[in-house]
Amino acid sequence: MQETSETLLMADQARIHALQNELQAAGLDAFFITNLTEIRWLTGFSGSNASVLVRKDLAWLFTDFRYQEQVKSEVKNAIPIIANDGFITELKSGKYRLDGQVGFQSDKITVSFLEKLKSDLPDVDFVPKPAFFENLMMVKTPDEIEKMQKAVEISDKVFEKILPLISPDVTELDIAAEISYWNKKFGAEKDSFDPIVASGPRGAMPHAKPSNQKLLPNQLIVIDMGCYYQGYASDQTRTVGLGKISSEAKKIYNLVLQAHLLGIESAKAGMSGKILDEIVRNFLTKTGYGSYFGHSLGHGVGLEVHEQPHVSRRSVAPMPAGSVITIEPGIYLPEQFGVRIEDMVLLSESGATPFQKSAKQLIEV
Repeated sequence: MQETSETLLMADQARIHALQNELQAAGLDAFFITNLTEIRWLTGFSGSNASVLVRKDLAWLFTDFRYQEQVKSEVKNAIPIIANDGFITELKSGKYRLDGQVGFQSDKITVSFLEKLKSDLPDVDFVPKPAFFENLMMVKTPDEIEKMQKAVEISDKVFEKILPLISPDVTELDIAAEISYWNKKFGAEKDSFDPIVASGPRGAMPHAKPSNQKLLPNQLIVIDMGCYYQGYASDQTRTVGLGKISSEAKKIYNLVLQAHLLGIESAKAGMSGKILDEIVRNFLTKTGYGSYFGHSLGHGVGLEVHEQPHVSRRSVAPMPAGSVITIEPGIYLPEQFGVRIEDMVLLSESGATPFQKSAKQLIEV
């Protein structure tokens, strides 16, 4: 159900309050945010130039003249400041009580930028706080889930559009261009990453860049694609066959499909990414192909196409209810072919609900 503007405003206010509670718990007097993704999550602002200062009692968003109308319509939970001389100059004015300890996103800024902050604001005690937002952003609201569902619906429609175009007469780049075109045609803002289209032996490279190579007959094609809808990402992979596929390729495809379905069946809130990764990895290892699955099982999706929670051998924290992850096992046989199948799922205490509807059985065109 579409949330009302009043409900969304309450959600935005709740995010500011949640961050202010985190400040209190961390012993900070304020927090300085420069990452645009996290600014969008916190305030709703989608412009390309912004910084946010959050104190225990107030929040300000600094931008420039280009966005003075946009910020009025998008931001309801922070005081907009048009800082045409730059936000650091604005902060130096002394209006914002920058005393005590001020946290900053040490994993999101450059050393040179930090040095400038310290030089221009010598009385401020800047405290590095990497990954400060990650726990807050993991649990999705109904509105966020709805937007991701819409992004996935677009991806499913795009996949159906490109299937009839697959032939030995077109290149990987041709199909990638069609994906980007249809994403926007169906209402997406943009691709969530450059589409991957990898035919035959090139499919053994998990992140192959599309090339001018024509699609090879009687070979598998790995197609990894996604889009952004109102700021939220989709991410999905399907592997399809062009022509008559070998029995070995079909066997590998079915093993990956079994691993993928096992991941969906096993996933639930409260489980660590490490445990879920191990369940699927152990299955592939028992089949003799574990060494050909070299990447992690998945990752979180939201405003960024790769975010927390991670689903890997190093991810020991429990994944919360309401988080969205991908489940994307693969087998990659060098100089032969690759297979990957990927869905996004919503985690709850009772299990995992897939977003994607497009077919996962092997399609031969």
